[in-house]
Amino acid sequence: MTGKKVLFIDSAHSVLQAELERDGFQCDNFPPYSKTDYERIISGYTGVVIRSKIELDSNFLSSARNLKFIARVGAGMENIDVDYAEKQGIVCLNAPEGNRDAVGEQAIGMLLTLINKLLVADKEVREGIWEREKNRGVELGGKTVGIIGYGNTGGAFARKLSGFDVQVLAFDKYKTNFSDAYAQESTMETLCAHCDVVSLHVPLTEETHYLVDDMFIQSFHKPFYLINTSRGKVVHTADLVANLERGKVLGACLDVLEYEGLSFENLDEKHLPKAFRKLVNRQNVVLSPHIAGWTVESNYKLAITLMEKIRKLNL
Repeated sequence: MTGKKVLFIDSAHSVLQAELERDGFQCDNFPPYSKTDYERIISGYTGVVIRSKIELDSNFLSSARNLKFIARVGAGMENIDVDYAEKQGIVCLNAPEGNRDAVGEQAIGMLLTLINKLLVADKEVREGIWEREKNRGVELGGKTVGIIGYGNTGGAFARKLSGFDVQVLAFDKYKTNFSDAYAQESTMETLCAHCDVVSLHVPLTEETHYLVDDMFIQSFHKPFYLINTSRGKVVHTADLVANLERGKVLGACLDVLEYEGLSFENLDEKHLPKAFRKLVNRQNVVLSPHIAGWTVESNYKLAITLMEKIRKLNL
């Protein structure tokens, strides 16, 4: 290997490549390449920049003999075998600081859209229907909001809520003594007893896979609104739909879906999962295509955050 080389498997804001090149790195991009193609050349690289195009598993990383870092343009690391990489001396970097504000803002926007029935009202007005009583909304003020996972995005969501006159309770299994001006540290039992809104801010792991299932939902003392801007498979969609139908879940804001691995462009309505077909036909569900955190500003901030972390490696 000659010199320092970084392989861009996925795209990032152009400032990341420009700054890496200014620091003496050669940056390569091969958009048409498959995983096999990347595996064939990876031994020649010092660093990799990735989102989620391919999985960096142990088989792939065993070929990365000169790799010093993996830079994930985002927060989630589920497509990287972090344990194996670190055993090989590869530093794994992510940038949750870069898009936390965007995620927090979208969670607020989706929630307000849901409880004020804006999607339904907007569609009706465009069709010449003027229904006021049917579209009477619910105020966020006075409600109790529960946050599960109080890291970068959970904390940002709490900060964004600070002007809405709500009580914010937060549960994080792996943190203690984190109460601040925006949220009160609580147990899961306390959240279940009091929450009107529940927002998920956890990574996808074996522990959180289908965290929100029927048992989870039934543990809450009163009906609640659910927000998921984390990972789709944290929520069991069929169980969510069943509880939407029976009224235990009042409504859902879902930026992510457990079916994201499917190519929606190549599926017709008849072949979509039954739970998904039911979900999209409900008026108390707000959906978006995994774009919480996907703003003009976060695109730049993710790149700058990673650049700062790469520079600290002193390669």
